[in-house]
Amino acid sequence: MAEIKVLSCGAVESMVKALGAEFERASGNKLNLNFGTAGSLRARFEGGEVPDLIVLPAAMTGALEKAGRFVPGSCVALGRTVTGVVVKEGAPAPNISTPEAFKQALLNAKTVSYTDPKAGGSSGTYMSDLLQKLGIADEIGKKAVFGKRGYEVAEAVADGRAEIGTTFISEALTVKGVRVVGPLPGDLFHTNTYTAAIPAGSAQQDAALRLLDALTKSETRPRWIEAGLEPAFPDR
Repeated sequence: MAEIKVLSCGAVESMVKALGAEFERASGNKLNLNFGTAGSLRARFEGGEVPDLIVLPAAMTGALEKAGRFVPGSCVALGRTVTGVVVKEGAPAPNISTPEAFKQALLNAKTVSYTDPKAGGSSGTYMSDLLQKLGIADEIGKKAVFGKRGYEVAEAVADGRAEIGTTFISEALTVKGVRVVGPLPGDLFHTNTYTAAIPAGSAQQDAALRLLDALTKSETRPRWIEAGLEPAFPDR
């Protein structure tokens, strides 16, 4: 029996947990699951921590692959997630049909939640840049309710601390009491692909490869979609 250490971004947490539990039962192996923001996980990895499987945004994985940090050929795209807008279940849906309408919805809201860009999350970094682009960073910053991770954004909306939130839809779907209004509109639309890879220093490369295969089987595709993620791996 092997113990497989996994470092994974929260955007795909629901599926890594669900399929990982099935893999444990089928294989007899144990998973040591660690979830966090992309920035924090990359810092841990580059600081010397060696997992057996790591899941990061494709841009990060690509850079680390070029640096020779992974087993050659082990990088596999898992899923794409989309940044969306959430409100408390039962609350009126704001108009987010156009970029201008979305901007106005943020200005109209008493409180706005998104992930703290200082925490290193992909969604928070994008949102911070977007607010600058829209010219409303100062106004929104004064009423921001930050979450360290995406599900915390949804929790802030669910419990009433924030009137509106933006985070990856796949993370929002894990929280009860919120409703996804839709993705960001027009040219604000934002998607991120998450890629898994086996670090070259992994002591459990064979077991990690079997786990990666379990995560990307064709029959799992409908479940990825249900979890708010578009499968990015080949249909095989």
